[in-house]
Amino acid sequence: MPMSKPQRVCGFVFEIEGCVWRAFRAFKYMKIIVGLGNPEEKYFKTFHNMGWLAVGDLAANLGVKFKKRQCEAICAEANVGGEKIIIARPLTYMNCSGRAVKQLLAKYKATPADLVVIYDDYDIPKGHVRIRPSGSAGTHNGMRSVIAEIGSSDFVRIRIGIRDPEVNVPIINYVLSNVRPEDYDLFVSACGRAADAALALAKGEKTEVVMTRFNG
Repeated sequence: MPMSKPQRVCGFVFEIEGCVWRAFRAFKYMKIIVGLGNPEEKYFKTFHNMGWLAVGDLAANLGVKFKKRQCEAICAEANVGGEKIIIARPLTYMNCSGRAVKQLLAKYKATPADLVVIYDDYDIPKGHVRIRPSGSAGTHNGMRSVIAEIGSSDFVRIRIGIRDPEVNVPIINYVLSNVRPEDYDLFVSACGRAADAALALAKGEKTEVVMTRFNG
């Protein structure tokens, strides 16, 4: 019996009779997960580097290392369920983070919907993790840069709260100060939860589900 003409559906070619199919165009799915921070060692233990620390946890959990320099960032690559994940730490310093994010999206032909950004948030009490599907930059200059450079605020962000009501100093001084030793465990836990939330998103879990699991 002659085989019927292949039918193209949603980018794939199917040969119906004989139960044979072949991919016409591979479906591309990926996540670019960016942790905001400053690259110098003197900043590593500051509040402003929570994003850097969280993506470090994510890379460690996936067994990959940051060793590829590209797009003004240092990156690690992983596969989650057969899909590529790019984990990036911009090297531009915080206020120019958007330059690296814009280049990464262009290089991998990704859109804001493929992007997850992790960062510290002074508007949230210390140790809390909040996930949002979109929104403004608030008081965060790094996020202002990202939104301005890519021209969109429609991307998932994972925010790690850093505000301490007992400390009364200007925000710029606070975010660049080191985490107090007595708060180390609190922020280690928060960064770990942020990394777990990012992994859940990378695995394809719905943002609303991840919010329910990790916000708090």
